Amino acid sequence: MWYHPRVSRISKLLPTIRQLHDLIRSRVLAALEAYTIEELSHVVAHQGGDVVFALDRVSEEVLVDYVDREIACQDPIVLIAEGLPDGKMVMPAGANEDDCLLKMIVDPIDGSRPLMFQKRSGWILTGIAPNRGESTGLRDICLAVQTEIPLFKQHLSDQLWAIRGQETKAVRYNRLTQESTSFDFQPTSAQTIQSGFASISRFFPGQRDVLAGIEEDIVRKALGQLPPGSTTTFEDQYPSTGGQLYGLLSGADRFLADLRPLMKKVANERGELSGNCCHPYDICTLLIAEQLGVMITDVEGGPLDVPLDVETPVTWAGYANEYIRKQIEPILHQVLTERHLL
Repeated sequence: MWYHPRVSRISKLLPTIRQLHDLIRSRVLAALEAYTIEELSHVVAHQGGDVVFALDRVSEEVLVDYVDREIACQDPIVLIAEGLPDGKMVMPAGANEDDCLLKMIVDPIDGSRPLMFQKRSGWILTGIAPNRGESTGLRDICLAVQTEIPLFKQHLSDQLWAIRGQETKAVRYNRLTQESTSFDFQPTSAQTIQSGFASISRFFPGQRDVLAGIEEDIVRKALGQLPPGSTTTFEDQYPSTGGQLYGLLSGADRFLADLRPLMKKVANERGELSGNCCHPYDICTLLIAEQLGVMITDVEGGPLDVPLDVETPVTWAGYANEYIRKQIEPILHQVLTERHLL
């Protein structure tokens, strides 16, 4: 079992990180009530390969102030997040990055697009790892916390966390009563994608025809020709990696893959621009899903591991259980090979 001597020290930050998430959730919900969709969806910057909206600034301001006040005062820390200068900040001011014991990667609002338009929940994502310099990656994260920012009209909000090799727990917060209740969740035990949700991410324009074609090929090879007047699988395009992980670990989704970085080759061949893709901060809570049995891999089927930064493009595949992986992974690799993408 993976172990690092700082796991125990990092695990003690769990109450502090949960409190940070609660504060961000509260501030964002207040902003959703106070401002219009047009005001919150105003583009204020392009950073870390992504678009930054006015709503994102609300959570970023809370994040920096809280980490400086509640965490960096105890131990120097490298904070990694979209919206920060160069994508990271060493705290407290004047500290040397090499002297920091920890790295903390955060997406203050994952899924800001559906949230600000009040279509679906957004998520606060945090992963903390011992600082191993530039080689620090997703596999070093030993504390992960994920908190739902619900629609303003929704009164329930889930919060999940995992300590590597130890507990994986969840609470459901009631905004009306301000009470939190523990609950259990688990991935589906289904042995096939048939009659379930299985999707290839294609959130934005650009090479969507190729991504849709890959999905069609996978379903056809896995389940055969579609019978007349029937369906074999369903798709759900949820532009939030944290939301996708939640779908896998909660039993709602069976197979999901984000192959958008592979489309750069297609874009170059067509003379097009490649679009937005997943970054390490979007998937920094994969530890929670994995400790519940969800299988998250890189495009070749190995353990997903990328540097903790705001720019590295991330290609990943997620299988709700081993049965689904055995059914789909060989076909996925076959399809990508046939299309000269693997």
